Amino acid sequence: KLLRFPRRRRGAFRFHVNTQVLQGNLAQQLRAFYALTKPRVVSLIVFTAVIGMFLAVPGMVPAKILIAGTLGIALVAGAAAAVNCLVEQKIDALMRRTRWRPLPRGELTAAQALLFAGALGGVGLWILFHFVNALTLGLTLATFTGYAVVYTVLLKPATPQNIVIGGASGAMPPVLGWAAATGEVSIDAMILFLIIFAWTPPHFWALALYRTEDYAKAGVPMLPVTHGKPYTRLQVLLYTLILFAVSLLPFVVRMSGWLYLAAALVLGGVFVAYAVRIYRAYSDALAQKTFRYSILYLALLFAALLVDHY
Repeated sequence: KLLRFPRRRRGAFRFHVNTQVLQGNLAQQLRAFYALTKPRVVSLIVFTAVIGMFLAVPGMVPAKILIAGTLGIALVAGAAAAVNCLVEQKIDALMRRTRWRPLPRGELTAAQALLFAGALGGVGLWILFHFVNALTLGLTLATFTGYAVVYTVLLKPATPQNIVIGGASGAMPPVLGWAAATGEVSIDAMILFLIIFAWTPPHFWALALYRTEDYAKAGVPMLPVTHGKPYTRLQVLLYTLILFAVSLLPFVVRMSGWLYLAAALVLGGVFVAYAVRIYRAYSDALAQKTFRYSILYLALLFAALLVDHY
């Protein structure tokens, strides 16, 4: 009995270890699939889409539309991000900012990423079709195509204006939310579109300025790579001034009131100050701070729209 007892214990221990390994692999793979959706980017997309829903109606958004619209848009956005990671995996492997992503690290295969993106996008579109409306479905599908195909495959490797042209897809979320809540797209929805459209170039070019060497190494023709940093710094300033003007449109057309105007002036003033400093006394640290502030700026600006609305 004494001789047999350790043998049983060793077998039980081996089974326990193998179970832990399987559980660890599964958890790691789930984390990899989650990272493939670029959750930080998607969270901002969903946030602006939800704000678009609330701004579209005088009262509260029906619970069914709110839940189904949010979930559908989030799933399709995650699918578009996964396709972006799939197409750019070789580029991501060359850049310090993106080499940690699941595909360059070998945590997922290309086939897994493709199947995951297809399933995620398919479920999201199905939800929008059955529980929201056909217009939101069509606009979301067009947005997916614009980002995953037009921007990622065609524009990004071909032109330094990729962010400007491709920014149309990134500016669509509040329009999708508006369409989900009302079944139509109004001028007010397009003003929300214009705000994000004008925000996109200074946001991404601030990033590109302190990651220029990465983009050059990967062969991506971002503006500071093709036209140099001084020219890009000027463009950041000019587009930030355009953004400041566009951000006042909700007040001009009486879509919002004085509370939003005050927020837009303060938030925009800080953004312009960052852009002026980038133009006059550039440093990588300053560009990084500007990039981070630009994310906060957009979130707070749309939050101000929501608070002002109610």
